[in-house]
Amino acid sequence: MLINKGIAFKLVLFFSSCTILIFSVIFLYSYIVSRKTIEKGISENSKNLVMTSINKIEAILAATQKIPENISYFLENSSNTEGEIYQVLYSVVEKNPEIYGAAIAYEPYMFTREKKAFAPYFYKERWGINFKYLEKYYDYFLSDWYQIPKEIGRPEWTEPYFGIGGNVLMCSYSVPFYKKMGDKRIHAGVVVVDISIEKLVEIVSSLKILNTGYGFLISKNGTFVTHPIKEYIMNETIFSIAEATEDRDLREVGRKMIKGGIGFEPFKIKNPVTGALCLMTYVPIVSNGWSLAIVFPQEELMEDITRLNKVIIFLGCLGIALLSVAIVYISRSITRPLRDMAHATERIGSGEFDIELPPIKSNDEVGRLTEAFEIMRKSLKTYITQLKETTAIKERVESELKVAHDIQMSFLPKEFPSYEERDAFDIYATLRPAKEVGGDLYDFFLIDRNRLCIVVGDVSGKGIPAALFMAMTKTLIKSKATLGFSPDKILDKVNNELSSGNSANMFVTLFCGILDLEGGRLEYSIGGHNPPYLIKSDGRIETLSGQVGLVVGIMEDACYGLERVELSPGDTLFLYTDGVNEAMNDKGEMFTLKRLEEELKGLTGKGVKEILSGLEEAVDGFCGEAEQSDDITMMVVRYYGRGESKAKKEEDGEWMTN
Repeated sequence: MLINKGIAFKLVLFFSSCTILIFSVIFLYSYIVSRKTIEKGISENSKNLVMTSINKIEAILAATQKIPENISYFLENSSNTEGEIYQVLYSVVEKNPEIYGAAIAYEPYMFTREKKAFAPYFYKERWGINFKYLEKYYDYFLSDWYQIPKEIGRPEWTEPYFGIGGNVLMCSYSVPFYKKMGDKRIHAGVVVVDISIEKLVEIVSSLKILNTGYGFLISKNGTFVTHPIKEYIMNETIFSIAEATEDRDLREVGRKMIKGGIGFEPFKIKNPVTGALCLMTYVPIVSNGWSLAIVFPQEELMEDITRLNKVIIFLGCLGIALLSVAIVYISRSITRPLRDMAHATERIGSGEFDIELPPIKSNDEVGRLTEAFEIMRKSLKTYITQLKETTAIKERVESELKVAHDIQMSFLPKEFPSYEERDAFDIYATLRPAKEVGGDLYDFFLIDRNRLCIVVGDVSGKGIPAALFMAMTKTLIKSKATLGFSPDKILDKVNNELSSGNSANMFVTLFCGILDLEGGRLEYSIGGHNPPYLIKSDGRIETLSGQVGLVVGIMEDACYGLERVELSPGDTLFLYTDGVNEAMNDKGEMFTLKRLEEELKGLTGKGVKEILSGLEEAVDGFCGEAEQSDDITMMVVRYYGRGESKAKKEEDGEWMTN
């Protein structure tokens, strides 16, 4: 693991990693910028190159288009003899080098009523100009070059095809012409001129791009008209090649090309010849709807930048290696005295405080560290001696606190009467201090055979002072109650005695009540404490009403009111300190009185011990791992009323006072 490695290793790793990262960012940025610059230059140059070729092709096609259009105008506006037609066609083929052949094809019986078909055709051969009647070789009425312009009523270029004899690849430009018959203008025939695609092939083939780049021409349906692979011409389309090579990008480019799109595709298309990625520019030929594309090889275009990048990477790796060697040398000169310090520190840690540290040879960070360690060694020696004394004192204090805790808990009742022992009431209580000793208190005892006194209180503060104040309060309450005072008088007298000479300004909140076991009347007085809950036998929960007086012990001659409530058999009292509703979880949220009431509703009908156990679980579950911030005290008293068996025991004098 890296955490167990030395400083030298970490320095080399850190600086090398940072250097590699910085170098990689610079290299990547340089590569991206260079690539974009090259692509931009290629895009501009390729567009210029392809536009130059397009202009040459357009010039040939435009010049060709004018000839049949003029002948069509000539035929529509004059009557011509067969000899004149021959002379016109011969002159067109002879005087226009870009034209391979020319024909005038008439509608049935349109030239003469004796001839159904008449289509004289003059074309070039090696030795000169030859002549044929097309109607003798095929039914020209069904040919694309005749039918299409007739149907659409305008000139049209045909797809490339092999002419008569099958040895010349050509395409035709057909122009329909018309004759007036009375008031009607009817279709009379088609003037067609053929151009050999060899001239277009020469233009496209002249596009030389590095070693393996090339140009190609496709027709309106994607058929290859020119291509460096001869087998593709008139046999394959750009889509069939895309299917064969499973090249989706080429298929998408083909769709754009036949729709007349203009585009520049950087390094997406695969060269079907070499399989390498290529860059492609394509532009449509407006005259006939074909499209010209130029393919640039990626490897050749990026060859110079690739070579430069290899040199940069080599120099970068060499620099990182030399930097690592320098870091190792420097780090060892630093870590050697640190290793000696680490060895000495281990011995100090094992208790050898008299060991000599390495000598200080310089005033740098290592020298100052050695000096600091010497001071630390002497301080540790003194501290350990003092710590032993302090630990002994702390252990004695903790022992005394444990004894104080046991004494405080011994003040509280631990044996709770059950239903079998006293059938007039049942009671259960718990106290859980936040520290070793706390300030909460609870008590219950029989004043006489018919009256039960119940007390719950919370002393301000924590620790030993609160525990002493709690013990004093509990003793005073019991002494006053056994003298027969009512709850309000008990609080009056306890308050006066606690307030006298209370220089620490401590106080206690108290609930003091006396329950008449015979009739169920509860008399009570509250000194700044949370009013208890009364859980009726039918499940309703109420808060005991009445005046809440001043806290006890803070001011002499404070007056406390006396309240009364009648309990029915089965009614239950729940008394508690604010450590319950103010218990906090690790988020700083309090348990709250609302949550306490909801938990009490779910525990109605349970026994007194089960009620307290359920509430303790609810508070603990809410607080989780949070530290207890205040003492928690709870008491449950259930009143049943006196039965005949209990009355007999009273007559026998079996009641004892706790």
